[in-house]
Amino acid sequence: MTKAVIFDLDGLLIDSEVISLKMYQRIVQDYGQTLSMATYAQEYSGKSAVTNMQHLIERFDLPFDVDTGLKRALALEKTFMQDGVELKPGARVLLQFLHRNHYSVALASSSIKSRALDILTSHDVAQYFDQFTFGPDVDRGKPYPDIFLMACAKLQQQPADCLVLEDSEAGIQAATSAKIPVICVPDMKRPNQPYADQATAIVPSLTDVITYLKSVR
Repeated sequence: MTKAVIFDLDGLLIDSEVISLKMYQRIVQDYGQTLSMATYAQEYSGKSAVTNMQHLIERFDLPFDVDTGLKRALALEKTFMQDGVELKPGARVLLQFLHRNHYSVALASSSIKSRALDILTSHDVAQYFDQFTFGPDVDRGKPYPDIFLMACAKLQQQPADCLVLEDSEAGIQAATSAKIPVICVPDMKRPNQPYADQATAIVPSLTDVITYLKSVR
């Protein structure tokens, strides 16, 4: 039986992946190159900012180091997020359901702590989470299982008793490697094989997770 639910943040709980796409597109456009949404979804979605910047620099042969790139990315993200970032449909309803039904809830995000908590607090949902794990807390980011295993440990739950909610292939792979059941709520793209087969279910929205949890109680 599921005792705890572990949330990803970007693209799953908040509608931010399109902002990340625009941010990386702007960086490579400054050097006369292009980054497609398909490439972003396949190679960058769900991974840490450091990993993505390293990959971006290598792929596009950009003339700066990772720290410089991260500063540029952060400045662009602040500009693009001036109008705020919305919760995904059904996010608040699902969090309230989990709270009412006494599930333990954690966030396991590749984001940095200050950014994630600022966003959750701005939407008045931070209080629904019992534990938080962020990208810098682990040595290896998604698709490695470390972040989800740490979340389970903080919740004092066995992986088999948890459920991960993810939108990205990297996240699905990380949860599967941690031996945690995972439901995918696709954002930019439906996961390709074999990631789709690794998911316990693929559902169109976060409200469908409530239906799933009711069916397995």
